[in-house]
Amino acid sequence: MFFRKPLQLAVAGLAVSMLSTAAQATETARPLGVVELFTSQGNKSCPPADRYLAEIAAKGDVIALAYHVDYWDYLGWQDSLARKENTERQYGYMRAFNGRSVYTPQAVINGRTDVNGASREAISGALTRLNKTGEGMRIDIKVTNTGDGISIEAGNAPGDSTGIPVKAHVVIVYFNPPQVVNVGKGENNGRKMTYWNAVSNVQTAGMWYGKAQRYDLPASEIAKAAGSAVLLQSVGRDGELGPIIGASFIRRPSV
Repeated sequence: MFFRKPLQLAVAGLAVSMLSTAAQATETARPLGVVELFTSQGNKSCPPADRYLAEIAAKGDVIALAYHVDYWDYLGWQDSLARKENTERQYGYMRAFNGRSVYTPQAVINGRTDVNGASREAISGALTRLNKTGEGMRIDIKVTNTGDGISIEAGNAPGDSTGIPVKAHVVIVYFNPPQVVNVGKGENNGRKMTYWNAVSNVQTAGMWYGKAQRYDLPASEIAKAAGSAVLLQSVGRDGELGPIIGASFIRRPSV
């Protein structure tokens, strides 16, 4: 169940390579989808999901994000990467999906559906199914380093815009580099885990209304985090979280 040392070194090297590749791309192709994993260092069901998210993130063709939540801290271990805002986002999906409770590991795919985050078949199957039904990344997102800032261009809704909301938030998600954590208490006591793409902050950069639009961010904002991505996420009634219809990694500028 644990990475052996040679594999740990390989993963570390791959982490640097993946982050560098994602960062250097001025313009990226549409990703296969967005996987948001809600996880906790203190829950015994999460390690398989954390390892699988690392594999997805290393490939670089899916926006893979880990939202560490805090409601399992009472089990004896305080998640070092947890944020109350991550827990609030998960509750937001619960309301959007008409659910009754939250759980870990939960993987939300393209903001449209949720599956067991430890199930490879469920995650890959959901990504494939959503792409086949036109519920994948349908809006082009172009990210350019302008020297003193970052330019994000969201494209037009396609001619056949069936099922595409005409109102969406341009969401910037900041995440950490892969981190090794020695869990000292709780259900995972004694485990050494490597956590990829743990979300450290989320902010809204603007609104999109179905027409091509550009959004500019100062380079200093993007440079604060090891990695970042942009999500074009529709807004439901009462501001509920809706489907993600476009996404891209953001290049980390040097400032």
